[in-house]
Amino acid sequence: MPTRNSQSYGRRSRWLGLAVLTLPVILTSMDITILHIAIPTITQELRPGPSQTLWILDAYGFGLAGLLIVMGNVGDRIGRRRLLLLGAALFGAASTLAAFAPTPQVLIAARALMGFGGATLMPSTLSLIRNMFTDPAERTRAIGIWTASLSGGIALGPIIGGALLEAFWWGSVFLINVPVIAALLVLAPRLVPEYRSPASARLDVFSVLLSFAAILPVVWAIKTAAEELALTIPAVVGLVVGVLAGTVFLIRQRRLKEPLVDVGLFANPRFSGAVLGAGLAMFSLVGVMFYSAQYLQLVAGLSPLIAALAMLPIMVAVGGMSVLASVLVPRFGYPIVFGAGAAVAAAGMLVFSRVPVDDGLIVAVLASAFIGAGIAPMMTLATDVVVGAAPPTRSGAASALSETAAELGAALGIAVLGSIGTALYRSQVLDGVPADLPPEAAGAVSSSLGAAISVAEQLPSEAAAHLTGLARHAFVDGLGAATIAGGLVLVATAIVCPLLLHRGSTSPESTDQP
Repeated sequence: MPTRNSQSYGRRSRWLGLAVLTLPVILTSMDITILHIAIPTITQELRPGPSQTLWILDAYGFGLAGLLIVMGNVGDRIGRRRLLLLGAALFGAASTLAAFAPTPQVLIAARALMGFGGATLMPSTLSLIRNMFTDPAERTRAIGIWTASLSGGIALGPIIGGALLEAFWWGSVFLINVPVIAALLVLAPRLVPEYRSPASARLDVFSVLLSFAAILPVVWAIKTAAEELALTIPAVVGLVVGVLAGTVFLIRQRRLKEPLVDVGLFANPRFSGAVLGAGLAMFSLVGVMFYSAQYLQLVAGLSPLIAALAMLPIMVAVGGMSVLASVLVPRFGYPIVFGAGAAVAAAGMLVFSRVPVDDGLIVAVLASAFIGAGIAPMMTLATDVVVGAAPPTRSGAASALSETAAELGAALGIAVLGSIGTALYRSQVLDGVPADLPPEAAGAVSSSLGAAISVAEQLPSEAAAHLTGLARHAFVDGLGAATIAGGLVLVATAIVCPLLLHRGSTSPESTDQP
């Protein structure tokens, strides 16, 4: 229940508390993308196998996606600030373990623990904001800042990673988390009020297990199908298990007095549209960043640090539009601002799909900035609607739903858009690869652009130039196909989600326009 401190929480204290709550948001989102820059160095030092490399990248996301809903509910029961502090301590300890990991196996375990800690941080920060900012207009601005921190952290990850790798060893990309976590542990008890639900019902363990069984097999199946470029039998089994577990989970939630997920919230089209919009926004943003980082380094030929700096306009666009969304909503309403954001992001996607192999740096950076500028208000408003739709006693669980949709959207973005680009790349490279290239080298060339460039470095200059040009053109063609697909998804989002936001009822305390 609210403490006396939270009831008498002043305006200045609220904004200082919000500044503290942005710290874990930036860290957890930054760790989603920071390995995009660091993974080449890690593979050289630790020499993980192909599957181990995949797990180093994915273990963190698996932990986040599987535990967000559970941790949102735990926070409602034991106290959201308490859960925030416990999760922060775990996140800091796991970051230290990852920084000094001697083997790939230890690094994978540390990344999984970081995901566990991250899953406690995200819903805790959102639900605390829900209770700190009871005025709808103030809450929209606060969530805009929260979203700017989330999206900015995703964009900041490669930049921080590139800068650290210029001066330090690969473990520094994890160790950077520790002083920030230390500051959070000191400041949060002083500036952030505690809140927990007065409901005393015990956590339903069977629902927790069902949530794992619903989410994790589906995410694993998506990633497996993307890696194999085919819907294999194990992937199908994973999808079936996930769907069946999800069905049982939803049936059980309808029968529980204190459910893990309040499925009744989805009866409101406004809430459903916001959750769907959050997932599709992250689907497009993370998918295009997956290609943008590779294009800047492997096609445009920039170093990791310069490539990271070239992504600064994206971060500026995301941060600015996240805050501006709160100014636009009172005048135009949620549906129009959300739809306009999706349309701007879709236009950026279509421009990005036309980026050339040569002299395309400016086009790539500007298109990416437009995508970020469109995605930012979508994420801000979707989060605001989701948090505002739930009663204060269930805001942790509602926040976790929004974050779970975003994490699943990010996984789908890399899996679906990545598989589209990879399929076209592989097809074109195999059609044009030199006949005298050894089968092992040909297989490496067809796996990725980075591998093709590594093989080309071992060939005579003329053959190397031919292979590099072939691989880069194939990659850009795959990028074009994937971003067109992402743009079409955003066009559909610009039509469907505003309709849902318009049809749904507003929160009783809301004063926005429908």
